[in-house]
Amino acid sequence: MGNAFRLTVIRCLVSAAVFSLLMPAGTIMAEAPEAKKNFQRDRLVAWCIVPFDARKRTPSQRAEMVEKLGMARVAYDWRGEHVPTFEEEIQEYKKHGIEFFAFWSWHDALEPLIAKHGVRPQIWLMVPGVGQKPDSDKVQAAAEALRPMVEKTAKLGLRLGLYNHGGWGGEPENLVAVCKYLREHQDAEHVGIVYNFHHGHDHIGRFPEAFAAVKPYLLCLNLNGMAVPSSLVGTQNKILPIGQGVHEHEMIKEVLRQGYQGPIGILDHRSELDAELSLKQNLDGLDTLMNELK
Repeated sequence: MGNAFRLTVIRCLVSAAVFSLLMPAGTIMAEAPEAKKNFQRDRLVAWCIVPFDARKRTPSQRAEMVEKLGMARVAYDWRGEHVPTFEEEIQEYKKHGIEFFAFWSWHDALEPLIAKHGVRPQIWLMVPGVGQKPDSDKVQAAAEALRPMVEKTAKLGLRLGLYNHGGWGGEPENLVAVCKYLREHQDAEHVGIVYNFHHGHDHIGRFPEAFAAVKPYLLCLNLNGMAVPSSLVGTQNKILPIGQGVHEHEMIKEVLRQGYQGPIGILDHRSELDAELSLKQNLDGLDTLMNELK
């Protein structure tokens, strides 16, 4: 009787182990019809394609490039030289059926264009520095420093995305804590998180937990080829095409497993390259990866 019981237990454990190995792939397949739709080209968001473009395209050339690649959303990053062409950029996107999806940081020149052209971009902003304050005070300090932009975006009817960019304010748990504080104390349900793979190398080892924490607040998830963190020297290997890294395959599988169905971005961010080539490398790499996950 004892031997029979032990044999039954062993069989159950083996079955459970086999099931656990199969479950992630099965779960991905079950969620794939909806979750994978967000990886279609016309839903992807092109990011970091303005100051990082080696060809320095004009607004009309940039809109033509995005349309040519089959994309229909742009998150707009800029430098001072681009301020005079904000309106032209918006007009060109409209002409080519491209959504002005997000805008980096803030500039007062954007405000009158929002109502004039009926655009509602997300505003992507880094969490302000909190200096040497005690850990117990950092969340409130960061949230209070964000108050003017929280109020401005609420008034304009825009979403505000807290952007992970390294440091204390780039840690997933801290981003979540600031979001929660703003929602609870400033009635800021329009505030969320923009999570970038390329600023998340330190989170690779705990990515399932980190992604689960930010997922309820995500306004956009920007992908990147992810090198082994120990191979990073400054910015070397930080920006890689999707499919040319080591970790992004498993990270994207995890994103699918957790059922994320929000916006997905891909980036140029390589100033030495033509933005079209950089985006195409990412698009092709993502297509290959998604085909492997079928």
